[in-house]
Amino acid sequence: MFGCFEVTIGWFGKERVDYMTYDTKGIWRCYEIKISKSDFHSKNHNTFVGNYNYYVLTNELYKQVKDEIPNGIGVYVGSSLMKRAKKKELQVEKQILNDSMIRSLSRYLEKQMDSNNDYLIDKYKRELNRLYKQIDNGNQWNRKYCTLSNWIYDNFGKDKLHEIEKEN
Repeated sequence: MFGCFEVTIGWFGKERVDYMTYDTKGIWRCYEIKISKSDFHSKNHNTFVGNYNYYVLTNELYKQVKDEIPNGIGVYVGSSLMKRAKKKELQVEKQILNDSMIRSLSRYLEKQMDSNNDYLIDKYKRELNRLYKQIDNGNQWNRKYCTLSNWIYDNFGKDKLHEIEKEN
């Protein structure tokens, strides 16, 4: 499962999902985070465009608004699922969601690159090297290697990934 905060939907979108995930089965989940009753009732959009859509609330807020939550919308209070979401058809095309998530994830890459956090880069470089050595131990390591390579690519870019690969 892959996730990103503050995903703007579409190229010039006016809607933004607080948190959105996509899994390897092709399922999109959207989460709207609300911290107060006024936030719950605000004019800010509840961007529920996923296959499954959820509110993320405090326990106190959930008690106040539970009767106002539309059918089909799930609710999390902390890590506890209080109400299941019902699966629905996507409200926008899959490609738009893909592009939106990629664009939003690239924001985090830029922030990471701008931070020049050598400790973090070295940490993931060591992990990638360790996985290179164990890649022949079967599919489990191959999946971990691919996951980590994708993470490095997503967070540090193609050039950093190639630099690490060349060292091995």
